[in-house]
Amino acid sequence: MTLGRLGLKLGLLGIALALPVLAADNPGSISGYVRSASGVPQMGAMVEVLGSAAHSLKVFTDENGFYSAAGLLPGVYSVKAYSPSFLPALRERVGLRPGSSVMVNLKLSGLFEAIQLPAMRGPADDDDWKWVLRSASNRPILRMLEDDASAPAAATGAGGSEPGPDKHDLKGSLSFVAGSGSGGFGSSSDMNTGFSVERSLFSSGTVALQGNVGYNGGSPNTVLRASYSHTLPNGSKPEMAFTMRRLAAPGINGHDTALQALALSASDAFSLGDILELRFGSELQTIQFLGRVTAFRPFGSADLHLSPNTVLEYRYSTSEPDERMDKGFDSAPADLSESNPRVTMAAFSTTLERAHHHEVSLSRRMGNTNLQIAMYSDRVADPALTGVGDVSAEGGEVLPDLYSETFTYRGKELDARGMRVVMQRKLSPDLTATLDYGYGGVLDLNNADVALRDARRDTYVRNRHTASAKFSGVLPGAKTRWIASYRWISGQALTPVDIFNESAGQSDPYLNIFLRQPIPGTGFLPCHMDAVVDVRNLLAQGYVPVMGQDGRTLYLVQSARTVRGGVAFTF
Repeated sequence: MTLGRLGLKLGLLGIALALPVLAADNPGSISGYVRSASGVPQMGAMVEVLGSAAHSLKVFTDENGFYSAAGLLPGVYSVKAYSPSFLPALRERVGLRPGSSVMVNLKLSGLFEAIQLPAMRGPADDDDWKWVLRSASNRPILRMLEDDASAPAAATGAGGSEPGPDKHDLKGSLSFVAGSGSGGFGSSSDMNTGFSVERSLFSSGTVALQGNVGYNGGSPNTVLRASYSHTLPNGSKPEMAFTMRRLAAPGINGHDTALQALALSASDAFSLGDILELRFGSELQTIQFLGRVTAFRPFGSADLHLSPNTVLEYRYSTSEPDERMDKGFDSAPADLSESNPRVTMAAFSTTLERAHHHEVSLSRRMGNTNLQIAMYSDRVADPALTGVGDVSAEGGEVLPDLYSETFTYRGKELDARGMRVVMQRKLSPDLTATLDYGYGGVLDLNNADVALRDARRDTYVRNRHTASAKFSGVLPGAKTRWIASYRWISGQALTPVDIFNESAGQSDPYLNIFLRQPIPGTGFLPCHMDAVVDVRNLLAQGYVPVMGQDGRTLYLVQSARTVRGGVAFTF
């Protein structure tokens, strides 16, 4: 028995010693091409193949940029390329099996080539139509037009994907807009300049700076936002942003003051396989205006892909969406005043609107038709209602806007539940139709001829029906991008139904028109020039009358009539 066991151990030891020898008799190879960021083959570049146990092999590329490292034992390697005037390129965790050949192509980037900007996708330059889950519209399954899967994938290295012919080191936009947003306190100035600049860092990070500055009046509104986002190898996309706002305010309680707000936000998004997608984050706001107020606003969503054409989503939000961004209005990404901060005042005390929105939706794509069914629950404390009229005599209870005859009034708490059904269909390559039906709670006045100072006490929650039709498209000859929508509501209301709607059926109350027209004859300019017109509530519907302290009639509205227009330059 002792001799048998000894023989068995010697046999196993012999097999173990023989395995490396057998593997050495069947080596593998790693080869590939080394090119510059513009695709030029790099002759004479040194390629180092690093293996375990500090084993390395150095080879050089030929006139075609080709290299080959043969006689490699099976294992895991790292491949690194060097060349004068270029940053090194590295590919890690390259697995090599016995007798196999692995192709590893590397791209070398110069210091300035590494800092390049991916194509800047503003809202107006997005695909003509998306699926009803607008918040996740960057996913391929959420587009009606499938991504071209037959297109050959570009060879990538440490520098990322091959640059397209339309990429530049820097891209941005500049707009000059006339007309106030007429959304109450915090609206944009009558005349303002918006800008947006974006630059990528080493193909995986993006730095952006956005701003909106008004230049009429003694104390114009100013918004500046700086952000940084980064794409990690595991697919995670963290982003951090810092926003500064200075909103002009009239003399209140004998003091000329202005609202100053700082906000720090952080968010992340990642996928768990092809089944679950998560997005979450929060924003911390601090506001100095007749005192100091702070707010913490978390948000998040989880999308479960039940099939390639079906998504179940849960969304939680604490801020109302910025509707103008979806229209492609260039001032919107820098304006940011539509959604935050929503400030009201009572007895000269500053109050922030605080909201909680829960939503579960099921979205499905069926050919050229997309459907969504959603159920939601809203709770909004101290909602910021919009009013129209001169409220100079209502000191201490309202916040008037300096640039339009609108104001913000603190409403009663809204606690409502509702549902939404959205259908979107692409009628032609240049025309899309969207229908939206909703049912949910709104704020309404209990009596007619209520004084503004008593409106909060006389407000109650009532359920309303709403339906909207929206058409959007592009005129083939003139290349005019246009959106026309009309949202009907079944009765009087101070707030819209489903105010947190972010689906494709989202639209402003009543009649709205948006136009974006490329201006011909500007080919000599190093930019793309457009004329932009945005009209909200053209027929001035939904105005609910209330009485001011001086006996004049004021109005509380879901959306004030406003016309904005200007020119936008995209570089």
